[in-house]
Amino acid sequence: MFGEENNRLVYRFDAEQLWVEPWGPNALRIRATKTSSMPETDWALLSTDAIQPKITIKDDLATISNGKIRAEITKRGKLTVWNSAGKLLLEEYARNRRDVTDPKCSALEVEAREFRPNVGGDFKLTARFESLDPKEKLYGMGQYQQPYLDIKGHQLELAHRNSQASVPFLVSSLGYGLLWNNPAIGKAVLGKNIISFEALSTKALDYWIVAGDSPAEIVESYAGVTGKVPMMPEYGLGFWQCKLRYQTQEELLEVAREYKRRELPIDLIVIDFFHWPKQGDWKFDETYWPDPDAMIAELKELGIELMVSIWPTVDRASENFEEMLEKGLLIRSERGVRTVMHFMGNTVHFDSTNPASREYVWNKAKQNYYSKGIKVFWLDEAEPEYDVYDFDNWRYHLGANTAVGNIYPREYSRAFYEGMTKEGQENVVNLVRCAWAGSQKYGALVWSGDIASSWSSFRDQLAAGLNMGMSGLPWWTTDIGGFHGGNPDDEHFRELMIRWFQWGTFCPVMRLHGDREPHQPQHGTTGGAACLSGAPNEVWSYGPKIYEICKKYLRIREDMRDYTRGLMREAHEKGSPVMRTLFYEFPEDKAAWEVEEQYMYGDKYLVCPVLEAGKTELEAYLPKLPSGGKWKSFWGDEVYDGGKTVTVQCPLDQTPVFVRQ
Repeated sequence: MFGEENNRLVYRFDAEQLWVEPWGPNALRIRATKTSSMPETDWALLSTDAIQPKITIKDDLATISNGKIRAEITKRGKLTVWNSAGKLLLEEYARNRRDVTDPKCSALEVEAREFRPNVGGDFKLTARFESLDPKEKLYGMGQYQQPYLDIKGHQLELAHRNSQASVPFLVSSLGYGLLWNNPAIGKAVLGKNIISFEALSTKALDYWIVAGDSPAEIVESYAGVTGKVPMMPEYGLGFWQCKLRYQTQEELLEVAREYKRRELPIDLIVIDFFHWPKQGDWKFDETYWPDPDAMIAELKELGIELMVSIWPTVDRASENFEEMLEKGLLIRSERGVRTVMHFMGNTVHFDSTNPASREYVWNKAKQNYYSKGIKVFWLDEAEPEYDVYDFDNWRYHLGANTAVGNIYPREYSRAFYEGMTKEGQENVVNLVRCAWAGSQKYGALVWSGDIASSWSSFRDQLAAGLNMGMSGLPWWTTDIGGFHGGNPDDEHFRELMIRWFQWGTFCPVMRLHGDREPHQPQHGTTGGAACLSGAPNEVWSYGPKIYEICKKYLRIREDMRDYTRGLMREAHEKGSPVMRTLFYEFPEDKAAWEVEEQYMYGDKYLVCPVLEAGKTELEAYLPKLPSGGKWKSFWGDEVYDGGKTVTVQCPLDQTPVFVRQ
């Protein structure tokens, strides 16, 4: 029944074996399976130094302790987790009559670790836990398009879609963090009665839990076992200009020149998708980009880095399709025609879970982009919702079954990270639409996808960015102004855009993007020319009033460069979020846990985004500061005590910001 093997506590009953072992300080990894042997894959977890736990085995109970955390297993297999102060952190939800002495003995016959066989050998797995406190607050789990920071009481799909990134790590107000270390498609139900995680196809239960005295300690512990972001390069600290899409070399260069003529700060400009002849060619279309070397050289002289968008889709008409098919580098069809997408061609994805495929695509990018001086890549997963909608035919979409359904975006980033680091580049940045646990160590800068240009969408991004930081991904950004729609000549949209621009100034990366209306006419007949470009999206495109406000905020961002560099160093060294919830910085202030529409940019700036049209004043909560510290207005000499709610003005050219004194 109980045993001690290789520094882990092992429990066996019938077909199941359960492993509990230390995995980093104050943390345990918990695995279970009903297969003949435990799978060896570590998924998001990195190898750690061996830790000697304290294991005690009795006839009716076994315990394992590692620093601040302790787990217990009863003789009937029920598991509970405690901290060193004796506080119950996690308890499996089981309702059966295996142990009639259990106060929760029941005839319901609901299992805590339920393995239901699938055809083909895997299991549909459900792991159930008690909701120990209906007032518990939960944060993290990635990026979802909803306005809620506290996700207790929510059901979340564990799958990637355009603008949805499943990163299944959560932080609890009860003092623990939990990683659902399983990339299978599924769902998480964070209810007030039951908390459960479901995997549609897997071989094992696998999760990691850590005890901590503060949210910062928990997030930093998580970064220690899943990896930390590289150091953000200098070009990531300022302003990035982007639109859908610059159609020609001359158009892009003229925008770059205009920024310099106006003496506006700019670090990077982006060439978005369909600058290639065919998807899967991974090179510039010479018709519209005739001299990339000269273009890149001029941008370098202007002090502007260039980023290019790279898609994982390969058109059947691409020059690389037949070779990749022959070498087994594409995802496979279980039946039917091998076509995953039919947007601007009939395409299939390369298989990023295959190391040979990752190397092949990187070598093409190296030859046609990296060798020319382009060091920053926009790894667009090309509408990931196509990867998750059909639960019955997974090989058609992923080249594998649901057991690895969420791993694709992480491995896509890995292809370029490994390629660039082999070339000697230390600080890698990959702009990605989706990420999974551990993506941060591959230089993943997540942006929130193709979102609407609306006030409600703007509000959603605040929660999305803060929860991504709590999920262990410090690098995050959004399309300033939203992606879909928005006319630069519309006064209502101009107000939204400037409020978004002000907020973007205090985001980890400040990037202007969007598909503006009306679209420009088709500029050619070959290659990607049929993919129409949106209206202009530069800061001078919104009229002189908005332009003057943008100039002010561009200079604010530039003035904060040294400070932002320090935040990026902290993210690199400790895993700390760049944009932080109030309770992350002030966990002892109970009121800070209730605030969802303010946040901290690092430890110094308290930011209050203006999230409604026509708003000219708002209320702001200023957390308690130690040693009699004060808050000062960013815009004037007003000084405020902490622990109070104040009413402040927010005219169109100002978003309320307070500086910690």
